[in-house]
Amino acid sequence: MSDNRVSFFDTTLRDGEQAPGYSMTLDEKLRMARELENLGVDVIEAGFAIASPGDFESVRQISKSIRNTTVCSLSRALAKDIDAAAESLEGAAHPRIHTFLATSDLHLQYKLKMSREDALQQVKAMVAYARNKCAEVEFSAEDASRTDPDFLCRVIEAAIANGASVVNLPDTVGYATPSEIAQMVNNIRSRVPNIDRATISMHVHDDLGLAVANSLAGVMAGARQVECTVCGIGERAGNAALEEVVMGLRTRKDFYGLEYGIRTEEIGKAARLLSSITGIKPFPSKSIVGANAFAHESGIHQHGLMNNLQTYEIMTPESVGVKKTELVLGKHSGRHAFEERLKTLGYNFPKDRIEKLFEAFKKTADRKKTVSDRDIVALAETAVPLVGNPEKMYFLESFVVNSGNRMSSTANVVLKRGGKNYQEVALGTGPIYASIRAVEKIIHHPFSLEDYSIQAVTEHRDALGEASVKIRDETGIYRGRGVSTDIIEASILACLSAVNKMLDENQSAIGTGAASSTQRTFEQDMLGCGHTDKQFPQS
Repeated sequence: MSDNRVSFFDTTLRDGEQAPGYSMTLDEKLRMARELENLGVDVIEAGFAIASPGDFESVRQISKSIRNTTVCSLSRALAKDIDAAAESLEGAAHPRIHTFLATSDLHLQYKLKMSREDALQQVKAMVAYARNKCAEVEFSAEDASRTDPDFLCRVIEAAIANGASVVNLPDTVGYATPSEIAQMVNNIRSRVPNIDRATISMHVHDDLGLAVANSLAGVMAGARQVECTVCGIGERAGNAALEEVVMGLRTRKDFYGLEYGIRTEEIGKAARLLSSITGIKPFPSKSIVGANAFAHESGIHQHGLMNNLQTYEIMTPESVGVKKTELVLGKHSGRHAFEERLKTLGYNFPKDRIEKLFEAFKKTADRKKTVSDRDIVALAETAVPLVGNPEKMYFLESFVVNSGNRMSSTANVVLKRGGKNYQEVALGTGPIYASIRAVEKIIHHPFSLEDYSIQAVTEHRDALGEASVKIRDETGIYRGRGVSTDIIEASILACLSAVNKMLDENQSAIGTGAASSTQRTFEQDMLGCGHTDKQFPQS
């Protein structure tokens, strides 16, 4: 690799995905992996193969699917971990085993209960073992920023001597400052005699808000790989945000003078996909990809922008895949214009999915005067389910609610599945609560509502409402999103999105969902789920 090029190692699917609220299904991981490949990352850390059968299968499937990017599996410095990683990577065009061992005295004493010499011998043995299993090995000295500098040099030298071509210096708990990171990298470069045979990598957490600054400090000191995640998701306060690191290099090329392979125009799409999969949107003021990143309300700012955009924008929205000028579509727009707009927004769907999206677009256009890019993005991410067999999914056919401040709300919901309609009526303290209760009565599979939110996609009174739900059953947590100009409909659609994922996971144990003589009473359904009125929104 050129000394002037920085590689991007993306761990969204490993470190990012293991953070609370960000778990993904296999299909979702495959979608994200393909987008990361489109984004141009150099390495995709697809998972921790030994951690679970699900993680192993994720790494295996991603290895088969991704052909132009290195696919990596994490492993502890243990033979059984390395064996699992190697097996999961068998189908990869460019595999890498990433093995790690903690090296700080704090971790050695209290976590591993191991001496420095024992740790050094384990590094030697396990890096060599991994190298015999895979042509490309990365070694991480966990908690490197709090490791004795002399011992860290010995460990890194041993790792390289035994086959590591990448050596990672993690600031595992986000403790270091930029000057300390630079000093650590300089120390390794000047004191490790075989460092010319390996690439130095940075993996920095954001506990003190310094992940990006510390990553760039490491790069300036000579590190040539940065480990990061889309939107900075990850353990505790997260990781260095990929989009912030790369746009720092791009925007201040005069300062850094470094090259990279990231297609920055794909950043917006990658962030939107992550948000769609996880149901968690970036904070509005999040740099690069937040909703307000290119918004200007101050009169002084607006005046300056009208004269020269560079007065208040140091990068263009287009450079990160944010389309500032919106093409407005309406109910008279044709399929071709809609399909072209999808492509412009970065979506390349098969014909059958475009047909479904166009139907959803037309319904939305009938309710709104104009449909903006943000409306189309919301529809593209939520309107058509992506998991399971369509014949076994529930779709919303119709609903009627009655609600008021002096009455209990009632909801009559009709769902379609496999060409048949199923109908139930339910009561609740609000129309959304009643509607979701009716859905639960139809599907005959108890679940609890863990989280619910709704927000406007666009402005004005006819804005689309985007609902997000998180439900739980005995097997796991499932997220769903739905959009509509009617917030009750959006909520039902979000619930169905999550329900379909849940039923897809539990299909072997679920009947047809049709009404039968063994149907439980409504109160039994609710008691079985542990529902309370406080769990559901009242409007």
